[in-house]
Amino acid sequence: VGPYVLITPNETRRKQLQQIANKELDDLEQWKKKHRPGPISLIPQRLGGRESEAQARQNQQMMLMQSKYQQKHKREEYVKAKKAAEEAEILKKKAIQREKAERLEVKKRQQEMQRREMFLEDQYYKTNELLNRLDLGLPKSDSCQIANRGPESTAWTRSHTYKQALREDENRRLEEMKQEQRRKAELMEFKQKQEEEARTRARQNEQRSYLQSLFIFCCILRVNNAFLDRLQNKTQPNSIYQPEYRG
Repeated sequence: VGPYVLITPNETRRKQLQQIANKELDDLEQWKKKHRPGPISLIPQRLGGRESEAQARQNQQMMLMQSKYQQKHKREEYVKAKKAAEEAEILKKKAIQREKAERLEVKKRQQEMQRREMFLEDQYYKTNELLNRLDLGLPKSDSCQIANRGPESTAWTRSHTYKQALREDENRRLEEMKQEQRRKAELMEFKQKQEEEARTRARQNEQRSYLQSLFIFCCILRVNNAFLDRLQNKTQPNSIYQPEYRG
């Protein structure tokens, strides 16, 4: 430990600081006494409201019941909304899968139609080529042979009849495919109408259930009010309403 110097306190300076502090404390006390709040004078008035105790209790019980039913209704609405959202999501996924399946089916049908058309066209060309070869390979006939309907005219008639039959068959196939597409469009429209009717019935059922619950709540509230009235009449013997009186 190094050397140190001990300085004696200045008693005069200490006394001056103490006097200043005492003076400030005295001034604070004087200010508090001067600014002390005076007495409060209020006009006498009746407290507790304008309702009686029984009516206040009845209102309190009614508010409690209403809050319970409101909470229950909110929970039911939340559950319904959650269930409806889940069902909507499931229906949305089903609709997406149905659209994909329908597009795939349409694509397969178009490919099948293209293959059939290509096959019919190729068959038509091959048949025409064969018939043309047969027509070219036959000897030429004169006017008498044509008038007498020889074998050459018979071959041409057969080829013409066969070509006409092919065209009729192709037209029939196209007409059947058009009818099939029309039937599928009508079936899809019928399904959409059924879904819309089901949604409408579901909304009507929800509204009907809500009205039924509201009616039950009103009945319960009416019964509770009647019970509280009878209880109040029993607790007040000097009242004009007696238990057997239904005023």
